[in-house]
Amino acid sequence: MDFQVVVLAGGTSKNLVPLVSKEVPKALLPVANRPVLSYTLEQLELSNLKDLIVVVEGEDAALPVGGWISGAYIDRLHVEVAAVPEDIGTAGALRAIAHHLTAKDILVVSGDLVSDVPPGAVAAAHRRHDAVMTAMLCSPPVGGPSESGSSGGKEKTKKRHNVIGLDPTSQFLLHIATGAEVERDTRIQKSILRAVGQMEIRADLMDCHMYAFKRSVLQEILDKKDKFESLKQDVLPYLIRSQLKSEILLNGTSQAEENGNKTVFPQNNHVMMSRILANASTPSFHEFYAMHPDGSSPVRKTHKCCVYIADNSKYCARLNSIQSFSDINRDVIGEANHLSGYSFSAHNNIIHPSAELGSKTTVGPHCMLGEGSQMGDKCSVKRSVIGRHCRIGFNVKIVNSVVMNHVTIGDGCSIQGSVICSNVQLQERVVLRDCQIGANYVVAAGSEYKGEPFARKER
Repeated sequence: MDFQVVVLAGGTSKNLVPLVSKEVPKALLPVANRPVLSYTLEQLELSNLKDLIVVVEGEDAALPVGGWISGAYIDRLHVEVAAVPEDIGTAGALRAIAHHLTAKDILVVSGDLVSDVPPGAVAAAHRRHDAVMTAMLCSPPVGGPSESGSSGGKEKTKKRHNVIGLDPTSQFLLHIATGAEVERDTRIQKSILRAVGQMEIRADLMDCHMYAFKRSVLQEILDKKDKFESLKQDVLPYLIRSQLKSEILLNGTSQAEENGNKTVFPQNNHVMMSRILANASTPSFHEFYAMHPDGSSPVRKTHKCCVYIADNSKYCARLNSIQSFSDINRDVIGEANHLSGYSFSAHNNIIHPSAELGSKTTVGPHCMLGEGSQMGDKCSVKRSVIGRHCRIGFNVKIVNSVVMNHVTIGDGCSIQGSVICSNVQLQERVVLRDCQIGANYVVAAGSEYKGEPFARKER
């Protein structure tokens, strides 16, 4: 389809400390023992979108990401890994690699997206509408408090809240407010309301950070607006505002009168503008005519900001916080297990054939036990992911947690609602509730902690 794909894979995100490190950047964080980036790459491959630029923040993070991709996708995808400076934002990252972009249309995908929505469907909708920008929206995943009683669920729901304005056909994006904007009163310009006639306000949709852009328009914005850092906070609102100005100009060419340097619209102008929106599904929507500077015949222009709304049955979540890391791991071995790529047993779990279980040890449904891991007697695992080559002692309880690779857990430990990173050692009788233990950390015997992060100081 002459699409280039840019995957924004991040770096060592501050929101994910202590889970991330130089060795394990955000893109390689495990979801059901697979790097989170693999979920995005597999969906792109299924949609036959195979010409990719994976953008990673920081040279240190780009090296392990590039090494993993070259091994896992060597004969399957054409991938170029580009390192950009840290903290330049999503628009800044695209600006930094703009010279690599040559296709007519660009699909920008967040590398932390875990979803079964085909990216090809978003690309097809973009082409069908001949849009300048198409954003993918979906229902947010249903995530309540975890079994450990963590209160993170409430905060997570608040952050996902968007206020989105759509036309009556739900094809065109007319307004978007997120984050801090939602905390304040939502203000919509009268000119916008006049232009659209009717606007449906939705607060039940999540912006998936998957956008299709017309490359020429995107590059022009990135060049002219060098202060723009964020696609969502800067570029999208700018395009949406420009689109509505186009609506006003459309009607203005036939009805407006010049008054000095101002264009004055007649009183009944909004009636005609509402008709424009009522015909949103026709090719005339978002078209306007502008006179040549020399006064010759008008030139037709189009400027459409569109949406692709995923079906409610689809799963879509972004791994952009510690809470979402835990939620997505739980979902992918639970209700959304079709995304994992694994075959589940009759007990609705995944236990690698090489894993060893002690006497009276139980691994419940919606659990995963990785290759080469060993568990002692009288252990219990519920709704948890355990990585590869872990050594777990006797009488250990693990509930609603993620344990990464090469972790040693001593006898009598109890772990609830926690994340244990690779090469961690928990000595005997450690009790953890809602904690995050960074890579290579050692927790002393008999320690009890609740709601605390621990990380080893990097040299």
